[in-house]
Amino acid sequence: MSAKLILVTRQSPLALAQANLAGGRLRSALGVETELKRIVTTGDRRADWSLEKKGGKGLFTAELEEILLRGEADLAIHSTKDLPGEMAPGLAVAGYLPRADPRDVLIVRLGVAEIRTVATDSPRRRMQLALHRSGLEFTGIRGNVETRLKKIVDGAADATVLAAAGLARLGLSAWPGLEFRPFAVDAMVPAVGQGAIALQCRSADAARYAEGLDAPTARSVGVERAFQARLGGGCHTAFAAHVSADSLHLYHEQVGQRQFSLTPADFAAPGATADRILRELGLI
Repeated sequence: MSAKLILVTRQSPLALAQANLAGGRLRSALGVETELKRIVTTGDRRADWSLEKKGGKGLFTAELEEILLRGEADLAIHSTKDLPGEMAPGLAVAGYLPRADPRDVLIVRLGVAEIRTVATDSPRRRMQLALHRSGLEFTGIRGNVETRLKKIVDGAADATVLAAAGLARLGLSAWPGLEFRPFAVDAMVPAVGQGAIALQCRSADAARYAEGLDAPTARSVGVERAFQARLGGGCHTAFAAHVSADSLHLYHEQVGQRQFSLTPADFAAPGATADRILRELGLI
């Protein structure tokens, strides 16, 4: 293994925080130096786009993957929830950092007695919120985490929903004028891979990095991503899958929220597990 690994990342504050965590893990586990290569993706440049309408699949990952395939970096660092279910040919996920808090957080402007408007571009979040709160109105919101928080303070909506892991990685446990209310995972099923940082590389190199990464996270996320691959979920699909211990929490717009117990055999064959459960639910 080379003495220095080039890690390509988006250059948002959250992406850089995640890339620095990945670099620290690689340095301590593999004894290598790391260097960050920062890029701006299509999804970052087009902050005016609705990810749902544009089919946000790959908008935050495709350019990083192209850099890997051209040999200009060794690893791409992603929020796992941004990764499409289908991997570009020649690439693989080497593994993950230990998963952080996977929950979603409802962020409400102080003084709002009854939430009427929620700013989110996520069909997954919209439709699950609607299961528990009738009469909500939804509006879109883009920008980095701090930009979104400022928009809610300024009255763009009564509330928004953000990932707990992203807030924690930015050191944001509170914000003036806002209240943070975490959801239980069975009330708001997280996105596939939420809370996990994925390290993607060329397929031939995957085994070189795997020993330095987190096996329990790979075990859980492997099952979640098998469901994503079968359903082809992207930013336009109201779908979620989250594994907690030996339980699968599933949400799909056609069947609502469901929970299943998983066996060791289910973890050993994620694709077969996804096929079995999705057929049982009539989704494939």
